[in-house]
Amino acid sequence: MLTTLQTSYTDTRAGDLAWQLGGEPLPALAVRDLRLDSACGAPGGLRGTLQLRLLGASHQVVLAAGPGDCLETVACLPGRRTPLPARVAEQVAGWEYEFAARIEELPPYVFEARAQELLALVEGHPRALAGVFPGDPSAFTALVAHCEDRRVHWRTWHAYPQEGRLVCTRSSLSLPGDGPLAAAGAATGTTAGARVGAAQVGW
Repeated sequence: MLTTLQTSYTDTRAGDLAWQLGGEPLPALAVRDLRLDSACGAPGGLRGTLQLRLLGASHQVVLAAGPGDCLETVACLPGRRTPLPARVAEQVAGWEYEFAARIEELPPYVFEARAQELLALVEGHPRALAGVFPGDPSAFTALVAHCEDRRVHWRTWHAYPQEGRLVCTRSSLSLPGDGPLAAAGAATGTTAGARVGAAQVGW
């Protein structure tokens, strides 16, 4: 689902984005509700919804399913100046949650091509939402969600053409025992609640 956002594009910067887990839904410019069931490959036995929310140059994802609810925000949040973390691994509401972020710095011609590639992907995707700002087709925020056995995951892109920067995030919620948090901890010795650095240019 691709939409034109009914708002002006403000001169925000990639470095202004902050991450937050929990809190309340913020006013959204566009929303898409996805049903979790066997048809989308949702974790066995789980029923509920995954809501994708566009907040201008930022996003929220709200999960209401399974062992508990979860809300992720990546936005320019008042009073929060901490950069996006490169990686987060936490336990939340009975889920194992993982988040990672990177920043791509691209020359103008590459940025424009990358933007159009991503928007084409989202436009035809059954579980996606993207908003383009009036006046610049390369200024957009996009989300794509996937459901599979025992895991719900999503990717997002926040485009800042005035900087030539594309902020990319990936997140997942897994049922305990076999999710990315457990696998990462076994491989690296990282424990629940760990946060690693700030989002860097490159992955």
